[in-house]
Amino acid sequence: MADWLAQNGLLLGLAALDGLSNAAAIFMVAVGLNLVFGVLRVLNVAHGSLYAIGGYTAASLGLLLAASGLPEWFSLPLLLVAALLVGAVLGPPIEKLLLRPTRRYEPVLQLLITFALFMILEDLQKLVWGVQPVVNDAPLRLLGTVDVPFGADVIPFTTYQLFVLPGVALVTLIALAWFLRRTLSGRMIVAVTADAEAARAMGIDAGRVMLLTFTAGAALAALGGALASPTVSLVPGVGAQTIVLSFAVVATAGLGQIEGAAIAALLIGLGRAFAVYFEPELEVVIPYLIMVVVLLVRPQGLFGVVETRRI
Repeated sequence: MADWLAQNGLLLGLAALDGLSNAAAIFMVAVGLNLVFGVLRVLNVAHGSLYAIGGYTAASLGLLLAASGLPEWFSLPLLLVAALLVGAVLGPPIEKLLLRPTRRYEPVLQLLITFALFMILEDLQKLVWGVQPVVNDAPLRLLGTVDVPFGADVIPFTTYQLFVLPGVALVTLIALAWFLRRTLSGRMIVAVTADAEAARAMGIDAGRVMLLTFTAGAALAALGGALASPTVSLVPGVGAQTIVLSFAVVATAGLGQIEGAAIAALLIGLGRAFAVYFEPELEVVIPYLIMVVVLLVRPQGLFGVVETRRI
């Protein structure tokens, strides 16, 4: 065992760093998905498309910035601008025009509607950006690399993936937890999550809360795509892959569990990364193996609670 660790120490370090970076990007999408489900009680399949559109928008703005000759460091705040733009443009219309009118029907109808929207948005991406890879690695190049000591080895790793991605994910987790627990608006969201009818009886505008929550969830998904865009080539299908991974994170953590989503994303991100370096053929199935093992032991997820069904 000691010999194996000595021979593979560098790969272990790289896998850990890659896993942390991947987990941060997945978490941004999964936490938005969890937030939307907690309030609207709908699993938004189109969430993956919002991730992809956020990435495409950020890359396009970055390429436009480079063509205009403006300073390269503008590409960093453009990532946030792209996410806010996608959330503001797509979030309210989806909630108002598609989800709100069907809220009184069976939840499966809303699930089907979001799936249909996912298919439409996937084709829309091909119409707007084509099928060739879209790449803008300016933020990655701008921040350079840093040497990370790992035992007797030193691992060169991109500063962006080491600090920016995990840093934004951590700030998002802390800010969201504080907002939901310490502010009046956050407590209104929690009240609607617990019982929308009782919240309405207390004078809370549940419709407005749902609209703002869905818009925030859409912006978080787009932010995940925008943050990931400097590290990957954006191609058709990236949204489908992301939403499947996000569902695995949400199911592993438990529906509606925001802090749990961070731990589940870390488990799945590290699992995928270690599989890539040591057993590449298992990389695709590792997230779902983790999910299945957890659900066999705890059907409600690692941090989920058993809810009493109201009849």
